[in-house]
Amino acid sequence: MESLKSLSSSAALLLLLIALAVQTQLAHSQQCTSQLSSLNVCAPFVVPGATNTSPNSECCNALEAVQHDCLCSTLQIASRLPSKCNLSPISCGN
Repeated sequence: MESLKSLSSSAALLLLLIALAVQTQLAHSQQCTSQLSSLNVCAPFVVPGATNTSPNSECCNALEAVQHDCLCSTLQIASRLPSKCNLSPISCGN
C-alpha cells in the first residue's frame, strides 16, 4: 500500500512538472509574440524600396527589448518555412 501511495505521489508530481513546463513555454511564446509585434515600428526601414534605412530611436528601442532567443528562434523557423511548404529554399544575395 505504501508503494502505491509513493507511486501516486510521484505521478502527481510528474504531472505537475509537465503542466508547469507547458505553462512556462506558453507564457514565453506569448511574450515572444508580443515582443515581435513591437517591431512593426521598424517596418519603414526594412521593407524593399525603403529610402530611409537608418532606424529611428523607436525602432532601436523595440529591437533592444526583444530577447535574443526569441529573435533567433523566429529567424530559424522562418528560414525553414519554404521547405515545409515544398518551395525552393530562400537564398539571399548578401
